[in-house]
Amino acid sequence: MAKTARLSRLTYGRLVRWRMWIQSAFLLWLDPLGLRLHSMCGPVFHCYACPLATFACPIGVLASFSALHIFPFIAVGLLVLAAAVFGSLICGWACPFGFLQDLLGKIPTPRFDLPKWTAHLRYAVLIGAVFLVPYFFGKDHPLFVCRFCPAGGLEAAVPSMMSQALAGQQIVWPNALKLTILVLFLVAIFFMRRPWCRILCPLGAIFSLFNRVSVFFLRLNPDKCTHCERCHKLCQLGIEPEKSPNDLRCVRCLECTRCGPGALTLGSIFERRQNKANRNL
Repeated sequence: MAKTARLSRLTYGRLVRWRMWIQSAFLLWLDPLGLRLHSMCGPVFHCYACPLATFACPIGVLASFSALHIFPFIAVGLLVLAAAVFGSLICGWACPFGFLQDLLGKIPTPRFDLPKWTAHLRYAVLIGAVFLVPYFFGKDHPLFVCRFCPAGGLEAAVPSMMSQALAGQQIVWPNALKLTILVLFLVAIFFMRRPWCRILCPLGAIFSLFNRVSVFFLRLNPDKCTHCERCHKLCQLGIEPEKSPNDLRCVRCLECTRCGPGALTLGSIFERRQNKANRNL
């Protein structure tokens, strides 16, 4: 049993140490070949107007279809499938906007925690700015999600302004709301862990709803847990993993699996079925 626990800690320790490299490998969402496959959307938060965006942003697709009063079957199907399999594991390991925040989070500055209730603001953005505002007021409303999204500001507006400046053209600035949120985001990123993901990301809100029912999930073995609370220190999002291993706020970075006793591991529904089959033998 002790040998299994040591092996588990070793395996997850190595996996977590490689997380940044795995995130960088998932920059395949970028488009150096100029494919621009915007008729399809990827399952990550990445502005389609970015010069290096291969796929369309799923949130932009949902909002645009809502404005047209059309149900986006393919986009919803893709998101439900990805969420049902991985939950918010996509946020922690594949999302380029999350990767950017993790990179800048490496800069040694004072970090402040956020109240738990702030995580619910993501659902307000999802319901309001992605569905209700587009449906009732269309794309021209200032609270249409793409009009204030910091990913659009950073990945699309900033490169556009830079190219305009280099070409000696008149610079077209983003609207005041988008510019304000972009500046606040760039400041917050140095003092909070993943501020966009934790407070306002509507895609993260969708994935988080599947954390407790996805194919892959965080599993707590209470027999191994010594209540040392080391997982509290390992978690960068202020979650108490041993109390709520599949918390809605979790992005499944798997840092908590490096706790000393090895009480937290990444599990799957296949293991449950296998264990049940073994008990029936």
